[in-house]
Amino acid sequence: MSRLPVRKTYKLFIGGDFPRSESGRTYEAQGQNVARGSRKDARDAVRAARSGFGKWAGMTAYNRGQVLYRIAEMMEARTAEFAELCSGRAEVEESIDRWVWYAGWADKYAQVIGSSNPVAAPYFNFTFPEPTGVVAIVAPDEPSLGGLVSRIAPVIVGGNAAVVLASETAPLAAIELSEALATADLPGGVVNILTGYRSEMAPWLAGHMDVNAIDLGGADGDAPELERLAADNVKRVVRGRIGEQSPYEIAAFLELKTVWHPIGV
Repeated sequence: MSRLPVRKTYKLFIGGDFPRSESGRTYEAQGQNVARGSRKDARDAVRAARSGFGKWAGMTAYNRGQVLYRIAEMMEARTAEFAELCSGRAEVEESIDRWVWYAGWADKYAQVIGSSNPVAAPYFNFTFPEPTGVVAIVAPDEPSLGGLVSRIAPVIVGGNAAVVLASETAPLAAIELSEALATADLPGGVVNILTGYRSEMAPWLAGHMDVNAIDLGGADGDAPELERLAADNVKRVVRGRIGEQSPYEIAAFLELKTVWHPIGV
């Protein structure tokens, strides 16, 4: 007897869970019905990111690196599935290697970005990096997986939490990635992935008062308006470079704190 295969339901990824859009809406992309996120879904994602930020930022850098490496392991086990949802195996392997590369920087970037500063007084003077907070990411449409990973990895390795708008035209790789994240020991809320129309959610995230920074790497022509909205609470605006990997991509989402400490105390 023939049977009908069980079709996958493509949902959002918020707070470590997989809810449908609160509106119940979907849209068609890559031949599938995908959840069409709403402004309320975006608000819920920001709330989840803020909730997950403290625990993630409080983990040791070494532990964050372990989690990023675990994400690479989870993706490696699903290489064939990812390859069907993006341009192919080469893009998947490059994305996996990028997680490993950033995992290696987790306990090293502070030594490159921070410093011990000479001062003409009996004090130690240190500058060290701290996470910015909640970062909204407008992911590029292409490459749908590689572009997504190249923007998420430098944000979270530094201890930030992320709310990500996936590729509008090719969101399935992002949904597959969310399933890998859910099994990679990543605390709930550290990465939240929304699918839907960028025009509906990006402006709202850009103007959200509890979002500390926004990456416009995939915003294209919408970037000037999103920058204007971000100015309302002096958000950090980053024009992320798609496909780049550098410790200074991490630095773009860090704040530098300088402390003075008396010598001998």
